[in-house]
Amino acid sequence: MSTVLVTGAAGFIGSHTTVDLVAAGYDVLGVDNFANSSPGAVERIHKLAEGTGAFEFVELDLRDRAGLTELLGRRPVDAVIHFAAKKAVGESVEFPFDYYDTNVGATLSLVAAMLDRGVNRLVFSSSCSIYGDATTVPIREDAPARPTNPYARTKWMCEQILADVCRRHSDWHVTSLRYFNPAGAHPSGLLGEDPRGIPNNVLPYIAQVAVGRRSELSIFGDDYPTPDGTGVRDYLHVVDLAEGHRLALAALDDAAGHRVINLGTGRGTSVRALLDAFSAACGRALPSRVAARRAGDVAELVADPALAAGLLGWTASRDVAAMCRDAWEFQRLNPNGYEPGPFDDRTHISTSTSTSTSTSQHATNGIGGSR
Repeated sequence: MSTVLVTGAAGFIGSHTTVDLVAAGYDVLGVDNFANSSPGAVERIHKLAEGTGAFEFVELDLRDRAGLTELLGRRPVDAVIHFAAKKAVGESVEFPFDYYDTNVGATLSLVAAMLDRGVNRLVFSSSCSIYGDATTVPIREDAPARPTNPYARTKWMCEQILADVCRRHSDWHVTSLRYFNPAGAHPSGLLGEDPRGIPNNVLPYIAQVAVGRRSELSIFGDDYPTPDGTGVRDYLHVVDLAEGHRLALAALDDAAGHRVINLGTGRGTSVRALLDAFSAACGRALPSRVAARRAGDVAELVADPALAAGLLGWTASRDVAAMCRDAWEFQRLNPNGYEPGPFDDRTHISTSTSTSTSTSQHATNGIGGSR
């Protein structure tokens, strides 16, 4: 058994990964600052995290290097899974400084604290958006980096920082997981994607249309060179993704230095096809309209997942229908997300008391666009 620091533990992917790790016997120290996540997610983790491991939570912004170093001094960890980041393509174009400050700044602070405390094993939550407008699809890890927006460039910069640290410190073991478009929810309906404000990701936006919080889905561009003109993405069930992080963690000792691994299904789904699949899951046709393309989006991003299968023994097992079914179950049971609101009185869901709390949620696919 080992202790893992999970940054962004209250976020979409971080919360599901935490539940998976505890079930597998890891002790998890979660941190988050709730910039794009909710304390309600921490309550749900406590309800679902059943296993031989344990879960402790502390509210912390990773850019507080002194606070992070102090935390690792009194609660030593063996490895880190780093999710905490801002993650919306369109928002990053509008507010690039915020993205560099949060994503790169938090990573630098984390690495400094790890060096101070002698922690040298890290799984980094990276992004397929680094590949940009790839010339060959499906995309392999050796495809050139062509980031087209500030969000993608922050992820690329973080990877370069980690690679340089590994070159300087030969005992460091780092895996950057470039995953494609996480979607779905925990099958219990207790955990799911609950972004603050207007969702930047396509599936939670569709879910909010289905539950009545949004009037229609805006499809950003229907003139891409794809079969139906809308953006094509490789959607990946968040439970499969959580399992991939656990397997990457277990395989860190297989090789020193920095390595990059894609996590995806190898199958592309257009925005229109995703909308049709969610309509089938919720039992009614959902309204949509076509809007102009967004800056920084690309036509198609689909993974070649062969390396993950070979190095980690990981393959995705859940399809788009399962993602839509589970995402709809979460939205149906939680029409306002984790917080009470006008759509329900929350009397049907019991909660437990959490211990503390994390930095921002990392997740992914833009509405009709890329992660």
